[in-house]
Amino acid sequence: MTNIYDRFSGASAFCKRISILSLLAVIFSIFFIAAVPAKSSAESQSQPVFKVVPVSERPFFEDDLDFGQLEEAISGSIAYYQKLPAAKQFFFGKDTFSAGHLIRSLKRFQAFIKRKPSQKELSAFIDQHYHVYAHMKNGAAKPVLFTGYYEPLLHGSLNQTEAFRYPVYQRPGDLVTLDLSDFSDGCSEKMVIGRNDGNTIVPYYSRQQIEAMAIPGISALPIAWVNDPVDLFFLQIQGSGKIRLENGTMINVHYQISNGHPYKSIGKYLIDKKKLSKEKVSMQSIREYLNAHPDEVDEIFNYNPRYIFFETVEKGPIGCFNIELTPGRSVALDRQTAPAGALVFIQAEKPKVNTSDKIQAWVRFSRFLLNQDTGSAIKGSGRADIFWGSGTYAELAAGYMKHPGQLYFLVLKPDEMVESCR
Repeated sequence: MTNIYDRFSGASAFCKRISILSLLAVIFSIFFIAAVPAKSSAESQSQPVFKVVPVSERPFFEDDLDFGQLEEAISGSIAYYQKLPAAKQFFFGKDTFSAGHLIRSLKRFQAFIKRKPSQKELSAFIDQHYHVYAHMKNGAAKPVLFTGYYEPLLHGSLNQTEAFRYPVYQRPGDLVTLDLSDFSDGCSEKMVIGRNDGNTIVPYYSRQQIEAMAIPGISALPIAWVNDPVDLFFLQIQGSGKIRLENGTMINVHYQISNGHPYKSIGKYLIDKKKLSKEKVSMQSIREYLNAHPDEVDEIFNYNPRYIFFETVEKGPIGCFNIELTPGRSVALDRQTAPAGALVFIQAEKPKVNTSDKIQAWVRFSRFLLNQDTGSAIKGSGRADIFWGSGTYAELAAGYMKHPGQLYFLVLKPDEMVESCR
C-alpha cells in the first residue's frame, strides 16, 4: 500500500490538524500508519494512461475456454454496477462512461456470446461495436506482468488443540479506521488504520506482536484454529480460502481488513538473504524452504509486518468490489488505475501440466476476464493477478505464473447505446 505521506506532502493545513483531542495526533501518526484506498471513489479513479487502440493495432479476439463461466462473471459485474447510481462515472484513460452505460456494454456482450459465435465472428463483433483501450507505448500495448492467485484449502477446528493451534483471527475490536475525506476534500481517497492509545491514534500491532499474543487488551477472536502456520501465512497472502473442519464442514473465510502495515515480500527477503535464487523463487519453492527450515519460519514471516484479519462468508471467494470471483474469469488490477468491474481481454501464458501434476511447458492463451478484485502487490497499469480458483492446477498456476502479456479493456461505443437497448 502507498504510504499516506506520499499522498499528503502538499495537503492543506486542515488535513494536518484534524482535531484537538483524540485525533490531534493523527497526522503525526500519518507518517507511521499505512493507508488504504477509501471505497467512496477509488473504483472510478483511473489515471489517463489508457488510450483507444486503433482497429489496425487490435489483437484477434479469441478465447481458450467455453463461455459458460464468462457469462457468470459478467453477471457479477452487472450486479455490481446495478447497485451504483446510474450516472456514476468510470474513467478509461481520458474517456468516461457511466455505470448505466457499462451495464449496457456488458449486457450487449453477454447476449452475443450466448449465441456461441465463432472466434472470427466474435472478433468482428468487437471491432464493429466496441472501443478497445490499452496502456499504449510507441504505438503498441505496453507489456503487463501477469501473476496468479488461488483459493487455498486449510484443515482446522473450532477449538484450540495441540494439533490445531494457529488462529485465524477476525477483526479485533480495538482496531479503528479513520477516513480522512470526512474532514476535508483535500484528504479524499485515504483511510488510516490504527488503534486508540489514550487520546492518540497509533499504528496497530505488527505481525510479530499479534502472533506473540503479548498484547494487553487485544480483542481479536479466532474464527477457527488451523494445523499449519505456513498454510495460514499463504491464506493471508491469497486473501480468502476454505477451512475444512474435523467433521467435514467447510468454512469460507475472506479478507476483512489488515493491520495497516505495509506488505513486504518474503520472497524478496529470501532472495536478498541468498536463501533462494531469483530465477527459482515461487510459492512452491518458498513453501519447501519454510518446511525444511522450521527454525527460521518466525523470522521470515515477521519480515512482513502486514497481518490479515478474516470474516466468514456464505459464498466465496469475494473480490474487493463485493463480487463473487469466477475461477479463470476474474482478474485483480490496481483499483487506482483500472475501472472496477470492467471487461478485459488478455494475451498471456499458462502452465501445461502432465498426469503427475508437473508443469511441462508454458503456452500462450487469450481470454476474456472481468476486473473484480485487487491486491496489495498489484500496483500500476503494468500488473495483473489472475484468480485461478482452487485445486492442484490453480495452486500451480498461481505459484509459478510470472509472465509478460498484454491487457485490453472493452467498452461499448457510445453511439451503440440506443441499438443495445432494443
